[in-house]
Amino acid sequence: MTDLTTWQRLARQQRLLDTASIDGRAYTARSGETFAVINPATNAVLGQVSACSDIDVDLAVQVARRSFESGPWARMQPKERKAVLLRLSELIMTHRGELALLDSLSMGKPVMDAYNVDVPGAAHVFAWYAESLDKLYDQVAPTGPGTLATITRVPLGVIAAVVPWNFPLDMAAWKLAPALAAGNSVILKPAEQSPFSALRLAELALEAGVPEGVLNVVTGLGEHAGRALGLHPDIDALAFTGSTQVGKYFMQYAAQSNLKQVWLECGGKSPNLVFADCQDLDLAAEKAAFGIFFNQGEVCSANSRLLVQRSIHDEFVERLQEKARYWQPGDPLDPASKTGAIVDAQQTANVMQHIRDASSSGARLVAGGEQVTINGSNNFIQPTLFTQVTPDMRLSREEVFGPVLAITAFDDEDQAVQMANDHIYGLAASVWCDDLNRAHRVASRLNAGTVSVNTVDALDVSVPFGGGKQSGFGRDLSLHSFDKYTQLKTTWFQLR
Repeated sequence: MTDLTTWQRLARQQRLLDTASIDGRAYTARSGETFAVINPATNAVLGQVSACSDIDVDLAVQVARRSFESGPWARMQPKERKAVLLRLSELIMTHRGELALLDSLSMGKPVMDAYNVDVPGAAHVFAWYAESLDKLYDQVAPTGPGTLATITRVPLGVIAAVVPWNFPLDMAAWKLAPALAAGNSVILKPAEQSPFSALRLAELALEAGVPEGVLNVVTGLGEHAGRALGLHPDIDALAFTGSTQVGKYFMQYAAQSNLKQVWLECGGKSPNLVFADCQDLDLAAEKAAFGIFFNQGEVCSANSRLLVQRSIHDEFVERLQEKARYWQPGDPLDPASKTGAIVDAQQTANVMQHIRDASSSGARLVAGGEQVTINGSNNFIQPTLFTQVTPDMRLSREEVFGPVLAITAFDDEDQAVQMANDHIYGLAASVWCDDLNRAHRVASRLNAGTVSVNTVDALDVSVPFGGGKQSGFGRDLSLHSFDKYTQLKTTWFQLR
């Protein structure tokens, strides 16, 4: 899998599923309506996919509820569920190239990123949660003589998972693996821009031994299928990754329906603080570029605000300009490409508008800032750097979700922390310094779910991922993720 010609040939041969998956079967929306999935790297229509709405979502919920209540999955022994999920993990890796291609074609990311990062990551998440199943213990409360009180975790029932387009397979795995491991039945709604890997994953789950009706995939637009999931009275919890505005909608839907639990992982504008005592500025610059340009900047925890101590500001920007050259966009199917296409024309237009607004508001463009046309598509944007960005500028306040970095100078530690925390988001942050005391001190003061010290966007399945403020609440990954998909049950025995 190392040459463009091979990937182009595989793309021509690739099967693209165009129907939802309900009760283990291909399902066409009752209305017959479809939506187009477009390859942003070529503007070619990949397929017309079934557009589910309220009636279709209701059927999926009925199927999921029936599968949960009848119990082939929920009442399966943990070691049996473990074996199925481990088998699913193996199948994901067996179909590694296919799954990587499905995500690359639909949302524009470099196929080698999907092949080397996303697909193995998703497989690892399923394996990790599978392995956790027979290592989780419940509790016995310290009651008095003659009583026994157990505290057990039980599955919630029917879970809806609504995932974004930037990491289609990975985000599905983050939700599905713990939800399924806990014994729930799940309805997955992929983003309309990138439905194909989710549909293929449903097929692989059946092959692995997940019973019919336990994992269902409804395809459709957010305002129809997503809204129907949020308002449905027989869904017990909804897990969402996406924009803050849509997250707020789901909170409203829960209040309007059955008070279902809603777990949100929303936007971010993560700060990256570089202090003058950082002894490896070259590494810091390399990681700063990675933190904003990887995946075309379409990362919720992207380090999109760079705060640099004034005494090293100019030198650091020069290093960063050099590093940015590495991240020029290219054909996503070319293994040499470091970044690919922005997901669609609308998102491309949004990113370019942010670039124009930053220039007109007084920020200084020092790298990039232009669209690039590749294979007839102009959904490619150069890695872009702005200096002299003030905290009140739109580029500092709003999530761009593209390869655009806002750079601001600071004078001292207190000012750096104040700038970093002065935001509606609180997802992630990075700190670069070689003073151990400062590293601990600053990390403890930053309002972020994850603080990475002398690296950026640190991530592993063993640690929780999520934030605060308008970045949402709740956590993906780690054993803490089970908190979203289970509830505590007390059983009190009065002995005679």
